[in-house]
Amino acid sequence: MSKVMDSMEEKLMPIADKIAHNRFLIAIRDGFALAMPLLIIGAMSCLIGNLPIPGFSDAMTKVFGEQFGVFFSRPTETTMSIMTIFVIIGISKSLAESYKLDGISAAVISLAAFFVLTPFVTNFTPEGAKTAVEVGGVIPTEWAGSKGLFVGIFTAIFATEIVRYVIKKGWVIRMPEGVPPTVSRAFSSLIPGAVAIVIFDLVRLVFTWTSFGTIHNFIYKVLQMPLTSLGATLGATLIANFFIGFFWMFGIHGADVVQSVMSPIWLALSGENLSAFQSGGVLPHIVTQQFNSIYLWIGGAGATLALSFMMAFICKSEQCKKLGKLSILPGLFNINEPIIFGLPIVLNPIMLIPFILTPLVLCLVCFGSMAIGLVPSPNGVIIPWTTPVIIGGFLVSGIRGAILQIVELVISFFIYLPFIKIVDRQYCNEEKTYSASNSKKATLSN
Repeated sequence: MSKVMDSMEEKLMPIADKIAHNRFLIAIRDGFALAMPLLIIGAMSCLIGNLPIPGFSDAMTKVFGEQFGVFFSRPTETTMSIMTIFVIIGISKSLAESYKLDGISAAVISLAAFFVLTPFVTNFTPEGAKTAVEVGGVIPTEWAGSKGLFVGIFTAIFATEIVRYVIKKGWVIRMPEGVPPTVSRAFSSLIPGAVAIVIFDLVRLVFTWTSFGTIHNFIYKVLQMPLTSLGATLGATLIANFFIGFFWMFGIHGADVVQSVMSPIWLALSGENLSAFQSGGVLPHIVTQQFNSIYLWIGGAGATLALSFMMAFICKSEQCKKLGKLSILPGLFNINEPIIFGLPIVLNPIMLIPFILTPLVLCLVCFGSMAIGLVPSPNGVIIPWTTPVIIGGFLVSGIRGAILQIVELVISFFIYLPFIKIVDRQYCNEEKTYSASNSKKATLSN
């Protein structure tokens, strides 16, 4: 077994390391990290305004009037509905700073480039009319939300690369010494910004000559829709979660590696579910960001919360008992580094099987239960990944979601049980040997 793991480590770890340290993937990850607090605020506001409690909205509307719904929908409209804007700023700033450039200037240029590509037209259906008409001069939130996410990512990366290229060539206006730094930075960004905006305007012009009309339509139909459709499948979710566990086995943060690729897809799926949830429609997707973080990572990667309780209250070795008790509290908030590095799970061939297998089994159980309608699909509300078990299930799928998480804990318990017993037995033997050795030394010394 150790030879197989050594061979796998030798062949696959360089690939994982390149992914984990890729400049562009790091920038994408940082972009979503910047947007995440605002997305959580908007999503939680939507959830409060639409709590999954029968009669709640009607009762609140009677008490507070029609503005009750508007009060909670406005934060959602100013966060979730324009998430692409925040992601662009975060990606461009992170990428520019990795090149030792001014991050804010690059972010502003990237945002301007995105709006150059975006058609200032939206559809509006007048009261009493049956067909929508196009209204010009309006920034459409349709493309500023999850639907324009991929265009935003590409724009942030390419606009920043254009800025870097122009600055590298020395095509910048340099102010004399004594000029305030803010003014100097503003003028140094003038030519890079102009070049980037002209290039993106040419791109916009080219797409007006195609059947797509805009790059937004092109990316959405040709790339984003196929990728999100693939990311929403059971097979893709199983593969993603397999690699999360696999990378962790070698001490590499698997979630960071995999989510740097999958987060744009899973968040786009979440956005579509949230839109349907707000309008009272049918939720279109089972797999979303919340499907993974709330249902498959209970206690952290590998779904180790049940393992923490087993170690604390069932295991006999002191090492397992103490580590289990220490890991329960962080495990409730889906933090499991104490177990991963303390048990350890890293480079432990015995724990390899349940650590990888458990999320895959939970994925099958959750996907199946949602596919047949036993449990509602995630509502698209983005809640912190540290949300405790049962609470998280309730917030994204109601009471049946909370019950499903309890069932998952039971399943996790029985998957981990035979393997942790083997490890516990080893530690008990080691502790007995160590204790006997110390007793022998004490006797000889006396």
